[in-house]
Amino acid sequence: MSAKGAGGGLLERIAGRIPDPVIIFLAFYVVAFVVSVALGGTAFSAPGGSGESFEIRSMATAENVRWIFSNCLVRNWVSYAHGMLPIVLVVMMGIGVAEKSGFFSVLLRLVGRGVNGGALSYAVVGAGMAASVASDAAYLVLIPLAATLYATMGRSPLVGIATAFAGVSAGFGANLIPATTHDVVVGVNAIAFAEGMGVPAVSRCGAALCAPTMDYFYMAGLFVVFTAFGGFVTNRFVAPRVSKIEWTAPDGFRPGEFAVTGSEMRSMWWGVAGFLVAIAVAAAFAFGPLAPYVDATGRRHQPFMENVVVFVALAFLVAGLACGIASGKIRSARDAISAAAGQMGSCGYLMVLTFVAFNFLAMFNYSGLGAWIACSGAKGLLALDLGASPSVVLVAFILFTAFVNLFISSLSAKWMLIGPVFVPMLYHVNNALTPEVVAAAYRTGDPCTNILTPVMTFAGVVLVFCRKWKPDFTIGDQILMMFPYSAAFLSAAVLYMLVYFNSGLPFGF
Repeated sequence: MSAKGAGGGLLERIAGRIPDPVIIFLAFYVVAFVVSVALGGTAFSAPGGSGESFEIRSMATAENVRWIFSNCLVRNWVSYAHGMLPIVLVVMMGIGVAEKSGFFSVLLRLVGRGVNGGALSYAVVGAGMAASVASDAAYLVLIPLAATLYATMGRSPLVGIATAFAGVSAGFGANLIPATTHDVVVGVNAIAFAEGMGVPAVSRCGAALCAPTMDYFYMAGLFVVFTAFGGFVTNRFVAPRVSKIEWTAPDGFRPGEFAVTGSEMRSMWWGVAGFLVAIAVAAAFAFGPLAPYVDATGRRHQPFMENVVVFVALAFLVAGLACGIASGKIRSARDAISAAAGQMGSCGYLMVLTFVAFNFLAMFNYSGLGAWIACSGAKGLLALDLGASPSVVLVAFILFTAFVNLFISSLSAKWMLIGPVFVPMLYHVNNALTPEVVAAAYRTGDPCTNILTPVMTFAGVVLVFCRKWKPDFTIGDQILMMFPYSAAFLSAAVLYMLVYFNSGLPFGF
């Protein structure tokens, strides 16, 4: 089944001419290699006297050529971003069984007949932000589910993908749930960066900083802002335009049919029971052998959160098995294996894309080009000499963070690069810019451009989800689709930061 005719505006035609991401990353690889050779040996340092120095590596030296070939398969591809590729494949197996069993189908039909069309966008954005607590699993589970939900309601699945993608990305900067992994990573290091340079680890209100919650009040308010603007952008800008793009439903999929039979409800409840059992097992591990602990060096570890994707996959696998056995759609182990393997069939393009993209990103970081861009931008920002106005400094830092995000997408990697520079430096520029304020500004700018840059780890995965419904969808189409969210989030977040900062309210507790 197809939707309305495709739009033919100038921007759409330009987006359609952007090459496939595989070609883009191949070109990026060549350009980065050449630039590293041209600038090889260039020494640079982080501004502000932090003492950390860097050097651009020429990738043409024998040692670095050996690095390219020795690491291209395992470290740069399979293990990149903490093993993102295996994570995708594991989650896909669990989702495949849940999808084959009909578990998702019944749930989405129930939601589709009970949710108002206009309110759905706000609900999906909010759910995406909350789901970001599960980190990678949020991208892999919620986005394709949102696509199917929108299609079930007779709406464009591409709109569902855009809405969920925006929400999950925004969730890395704001959430109602305190002490998430992202809060801990940013908070612990912000305190370390401050104390290492003689900056008091106290808040703007004079209280000692608590790393996991030092920005909670601010982030909870930002959650509301992002949810409101995300839903509005979907309904007002994205849905009217994207709904004009043709899309094709998979075989046997019938949009607009919300009827659920008694037998389907019974099998779905068996699936829910299986899901709850899996959650109970996950909780036993989370509070048992995988509970947080502090090692001999004082470093805190969270083994459950580091492996949460495995338990997400397990939950959908058990739910799918329970539902499928109850409905008769899964009669043997072979049926379950076939369902898991069938979902993997859509990952062929993803394997090619990630091999090229991850090798580029690894080489880009290893060569020092990413650090060079970040440090050069930081020096340019500081050269503006904005110390007399802390509000202006905050806005400039948020915009700088959003800019760096186009080249280095990892939240923790960027923070480890620019945090040691800006946490102490901005405090010395104006002592109203205490560590938690700088950390909040960083979290404000970080998620706003994630949805635009091809170097974002899951950009290719989202493109694969889009191509399930629109095979000729391009990375240019994806960027064009997500741009309204990026512009709205960045504008709203900057305004929110200015209002919050000047109100004198505490950022957290």
